Amino acid sequence: MNWEQLLSLKRFGDTNKRIRKEQDETRLGFEVDYDRVIFSSEFRSLQDKTQVIPLSQTDFVHTRLTHSLEVSVVGRSLGRLVGKKLLEKHPHLHSVHGYQANDFGAIVAAAALAHDIGNPPFGHSGEKAIGEFFKTGHGKQFKDSLTDKEYQDLCDFEGNANGFKILTESRAGREGGLRLSYATLGAFMKYPKESLPKKPSKHIADKKYGFFQSEKEAFIDVASELGLLKRSETDISFSRHPLAFLVEAADDICYTIIDFEDGINLGLIQEEFALEYLINIVRDKIKTKNYYELTNKEDRVSYLRALAIGTLIDEAVTIFMEHEDAILNGSFDCALLDKSKYEAQINDIIKISIENIYQSNEVVDKEIAGYGVINTLLKTYTNAVNNSYNNTASNYDKLVLKSLPKTIKIDDASLYKRLSSICHFVSLLSDSKAILNYKKLKGFQFS
Repeated sequence: MNWEQLLSLKRFGDTNKRIRKEQDETRLGFEVDYDRVIFSSEFRSLQDKTQVIPLSQTDFVHTRLTHSLEVSVVGRSLGRLVGKKLLEKHPHLHSVHGYQANDFGAIVAAAALAHDIGNPPFGHSGEKAIGEFFKTGHGKQFKDSLTDKEYQDLCDFEGNANGFKILTESRAGREGGLRLSYATLGAFMKYPKESLPKKPSKHIADKKYGFFQSEKEAFIDVASELGLLKRSETDISFSRHPLAFLVEAADDICYTIIDFEDGINLGLIQEEFALEYLINIVRDKIKTKNYYELTNKEDRVSYLRALAIGTLIDEAVTIFMEHEDAILNGSFDCALLDKSKYEAQINDIIKISIENIYQSNEVVDKEIAGYGVINTLLKTYTNAVNNSYNNTASNYDKLVLKSLPKTIKIDDASLYKRLSSICHFVSLLSDSKAILNYKKLKGFQFS
């Protein structure tokens, strides 16, 4: 792969090539990507979607929206720092093509901002709830009417693939989705493969999948424009865009450190653990006098969190540059922080977060409720849509259909498109909206 192609400014529908040197520096194409994501309704709904604690009533716990903003800030720093070093190593990118260090930061920031845009309500348990509806629940009946890859899309419903759908799906008045630059779309795609074969190797790009069958042509178009390397001759699978490693690192840094901070502030993790685990990362940077002048727990933890994030940013940049050649030829097969000298400390933090936060009673109880909500929504909506298509809709089905947006493909001849359209609609609901719809379907608004 080469950086000239990887930094493509092309957008869906372009007929002429966009040249970096011809860009308006006051409104750079890659910066427009950030604006389009942040003003989208799908991004706005993340303010009421779970990051760690579902439906938390506290002020300081992160939602998907605040998490995404923080990942974007970290991603921008990673991109700029890497961009500066890449331009020193490949000076023609600036002298011939006009690229700036901030271009890399803008691409990573926009992709990182959108990295969770496809996540359904109730966090990762929402993804599992949708998948299990088709794998073992009411939706299993559709298996024989779908191709293997279509069925796998539904059984392993994937927020990353759903995000790609949001960013690229055309509909009336919105051709090409948000029409982001292909460079940003490439950086967004952490898993540039289809749902089958599932985990064909231990390569990081095979961990999950990145697009549904409905967006296959859009994916191939983006991958071809960027010059991503093919990894399979029989199935659609490509090497990652190099900047996807930075988006992933930004996410890894934030959820590792900031979820840990949330757990401490909620009282789920004792402050002593912050000292023991975070200081192991920031030992070389901490100013003891400054630390002991902080009089409350939140400020002390915040100080350590900021130092830890800064340390891991520098570490990720170093690892990226050390392995740039392998990243460009597709042979680098793990996350950047898997090569970190702080890997043991990171794993310790993640382990205690799993035990004390992700598996806490508050989280588990609300995830159980989320399963019930999503199962009810999917069962009711799929029955209504398919009964309508088959001309067997009941009066209740007809009432349900009136509550659905016109974007749902009620009359599409493809069962896969009808089912995926319903899943997409449910995925776009915020936690509170999903619960409200559930209550309406159960008649609870009259109680």
